[in-house]
Amino acid sequence: MSRSPFASTVTVGEAVPSGTPILDFLGARFPAVPPGIWEARLDGGLVTDERGGTLSRAARVEPMMVLRYFREVAHEDPIPFDEEVIHVDDHLIVACKPHFLPVIPAGKFVNETLLTRLRKRFDTPDIIPVNRIDRETAGLVLFSRLKESRGLYQGLFMDRKVSKVYEAVSLNRPERGSSFHVENRLVEGHPWFRMTEDAGSPNAVSDIELIAPRGAGGLYRISPVTGKKHQVRLHMCAIGAPIENDRLYPDLLDEAPPDFERPLKLLAKEVRFTDPVSGEPRHFISPRSLD
Repeated sequence: MSRSPFASTVTVGEAVPSGTPILDFLGARFPAVPPGIWEARLDGGLVTDERGGTLSRAARVEPMMVLRYFREVAHEDPIPFDEEVIHVDDHLIVACKPHFLPVIPAGKFVNETLLTRLRKRFDTPDIIPVNRIDRETAGLVLFSRLKESRGLYQGLFMDRKVSKVYEAVSLNRPERGSSFHVENRLVEGHPWFRMTEDAGSPNAVSDIELIAPRGAGGLYRISPVTGKKHQVRLHMCAIGAPIENDRLYPDLLDEAPPDFERPLKLLAKEVRFTDPVSGEPRHFISPRSLD
């Protein structure tokens, strides 16, 4: 059994009726988690209130109550790659994530995540990611160290004040053109973890430039203006240059164990912004490459 050493939190919404049984709330809030999992966590003392008081199956919740719980999975395979920390100050950590490593605990990943590794490394349970990238993608992720300044860094991404650059290697190249501007509307597809293009006003915008040919494909520089889920992967498909080793797009491949020899050829290469605390310009570049 693999158990997270750090608690996750969930806040009971204002609309939840006072006195709702805790199992009813958790079942509605986390429909993908079988009821037996929550029953076992409650029986094992793995669900507490904000002060650390253990909650039982008989507990009832109140609006705005904060619950803390410890995730665990029956088995967790190690990810045999290390992250690189490229910047640390009192407020911010910038780390370069390897392929295959999730940013946060989810599904079958509890301890093998970038967040858990950094919390252990810096002995700071309050570290929170400011941005996220897919588990399959390598590259830069920013983490807030202090609650007091966290909202300032989160606001940079919400207000689109961060310039981001990705690099990708494609399977093939469009016959014409080396620079592309893509605007479309991306919505949740089927299955739920995929995105798809839809009619309507655009909510996803990217600029794409061919850096160099690579066999039948090429090395591309992608500058996303927006930050929709899987935007870069879908916009590369939109120009006719799907990313090498992508198991989700353009076609969904059968589920299989991770092939560490065939990572998705996508890298979150650069981030640039004005630091909201110091006022200084920041420009971070990943030391990784897609070679």
